[in-house]
Amino acid sequence: MPTPIDKHTLLELLRQRLAERLDALTASQKSSQAGATHPEGKQEHSKDMRSTEASYLARGLAERVETMRADVATLATLQLRELGPDDVVRSGALVGLRDDDDRELIYFLSPVGGGERLDVGSASVLVLTPQSPLGTSLLGARVDDEVEVELPGGKRRVAVDWLR
Repeated sequence: MPTPIDKHTLLELLRQRLAERLDALTASQKSSQAGATHPEGKQEHSKDMRSTEASYLARGLAERVETMRADVATLATLQLRELGPDDVVRSGALVGLRDDDDRELIYFLSPVGGGERLDVGSASVLVLTPQSPLGTSLLGARVDDEVEVELPGGKRRVAVDWLR
């Protein structure tokens, strides 16, 4: 088992990362919206689509900002519970896996933030959502269970080494 990783620290890092992304995305959305409504961006002839494309981009960014706000709110309410070898993998779990090459992989199962890589001390933790292929396969697994997951590169087997 690796050096203990504090799940509360991990969750705070994820919260900060998503909040930073929200700030950057909000700034991009505001800039895009300003460009879409700027008088110099108006259509010059019937085939000029710049203003239409700019408004599509602004609308898409606005939708992404709302999604990211919801994600940040979800993390603000996430309650963590320490899990042990007799528990099952669920949202909020920190899971150590062992692959066929005997490599240790560490994942944090979170309702949002999938794909984020967080460094905590000497450990690198990848955030999974329950909707991801591996996250779906891990839900309900216990320590020493082997799970198989279908990935774009083919099937992969991993064993649950530890759970916190």
